[in-house]
Amino acid sequence: MSSSSKTRHSIVPPVVHTGPKPPVHFTSSISIADSAILIGTGLITIHSESVIHPRAKLDSTLGRVSVGRRCIIHERATLGAVPTPPPPSMPIVRGGEGMSVALGDYVIVEVGATVEGGETVIAEGTLIGVGARVGAGAKIGRHCTLTPMSEIAAGEMLPDFTVVYSNGLRRTDNRGMTELKNKGITRQIDVLRRMIKSNPQKFA
Repeated sequence: MSSSSKTRHSIVPPVVHTGPKPPVHFTSSISIADSAILIGTGLITIHSESVIHPRAKLDSTLGRVSVGRRCIIHERATLGAVPTPPPPSMPIVRGGEGMSVALGDYVIVEVGATVEGGETVIAEGTLIGVGARVGAGAKIGRHCTLTPMSEIAAGEMLPDFTVVYSNGLRRTDNRGMTELKNKGITRQIDVLRRMIKSNPQKFA
């Protein structure tokens, strides 16, 4: 193989993400991967000790995005996705006004999960499983569990401690393990902070 051919095959073009660069407010203790995607015009706030994985996407096109303390947003997860089509009862306000998505503390959004924007609220300690989808304007209670590939309809209100399965079945989690779960998330964050190369300055 010629040297020119070797050079040609070894060049990998950088990934370019289109869209406006949003204003951000980060605490000093967050970890956000260089390849995370932040777009939109609304303010994106990430609170202390939260971890944003590579290729996670935070979209503030529909308004502000707020991530609470000690949250974990995994690869290819999306916060603030624009609904297609938007629910008829949900006013879509572009330009960064209003709230798109608000996450409480200790929320985990797993790989490939989607949280649509539009006054959507995920309360403390909730787990959004792999590939799950939360519709625009939904209000998810504290310490809920959305199992992989489950769906919450736009505008739905989910009570605290609800477990949602992909086949639509639901139950209440009465185990009372919230403190133990939070301690587990804290340990997981300690590991992730050593594994993920953080570059918050890129987004400032």
